[in-house]
Amino acid sequence: MSDATKKISISGRSLAPVLHCVDSLNCAGKLLDLGSPQVMGVLNITPDSFSDGGLLYQSGGLRLNRVLQLASDMVEQGAAILDVGGESTRPGATQVSEQEELDRVLPVIEAIAARLDVIVSVDTSTAGVIRAATAVGAGLINDVRALTRVGALDAAAASGLPVCLMHMQGVPLDMQQAPEYHDVIAEVRDWLQCRADDCMQAGIGHEKIILDPGFGFGKTLQHNLALFNALETMKNLHYPLLVGVSRKTMIGSITGRGISQRMAGSITLAALAAERGASILRVHDVAETVDALKIVAALKENDQ
Repeated sequence: MSDATKKISISGRSLAPVLHCVDSLNCAGKLLDLGSPQVMGVLNITPDSFSDGGLLYQSGGLRLNRVLQLASDMVEQGAAILDVGGESTRPGATQVSEQEELDRVLPVIEAIAARLDVIVSVDTSTAGVIRAATAVGAGLINDVRALTRVGALDAAAASGLPVCLMHMQGVPLDMQQAPEYHDVIAEVRDWLQCRADDCMQAGIGHEKIILDPGFGFGKTLQHNLALFNALETMKNLHYPLLVGVSRKTMIGSITGRGISQRMAGSITLAALAAERGASILRVHDVAETVDALKIVAALKENDQ
């Protein structure tokens, strides 16, 4: 039995497991300490991602030297995880073929795993990419579709890696057209709990599951704000939470800033998410976010 799942008994009768939020993740032999919030740096190997599309991958192909320099910089700045994705999931994005996704991400994962002491996360929903990425050094599976594509759940279970399950209403192509909820907090929470249960039934242990409310994925500004204010409630599911709000439209809607001017808003939300219990912050601006988290940690330590 894992440390995260302990059975209790009354008069010798075994009851259902009581789940506790884990304080570390084993990512293909690299241990991720979740005793304090960790930073995940974003590496979009795509021509069309909303913030940095084309920076690392253009129509002419992969810009591997630039990828490795940015990856090295992020690790030096304090990123514990680098999230490598080859399919844009911005609003309106269309699906790419499995082969195109493989061609984009595998050389990057393999090169980073060979050169840098960092956990490499693969941002994918595709079973074949999960299997191939695991073979070349990925230590975490980060799926915006929560392993709902055909074969993805079985591939993830077979990998033995931790998984991050994200909530999304609809698909990237149309998810922002008219998102509706009766109770966004309850619906997102319950859906994530169901996906976590499905993972455990497939053989993925509780201690290998991370949840992501999916800010900006099939949600209006008011939905996003309600979910953000409910992060502490989400922690009651007893899984580590990943929060990804870096440079997103919700920040632009609040501040009126364009994508390139949203650093201040991104860092503010990252710090607030950490205060509300987020374990992993997925960000573009690593150094600035790390500094903000140091301040949050110092204030917490002084308050004890």
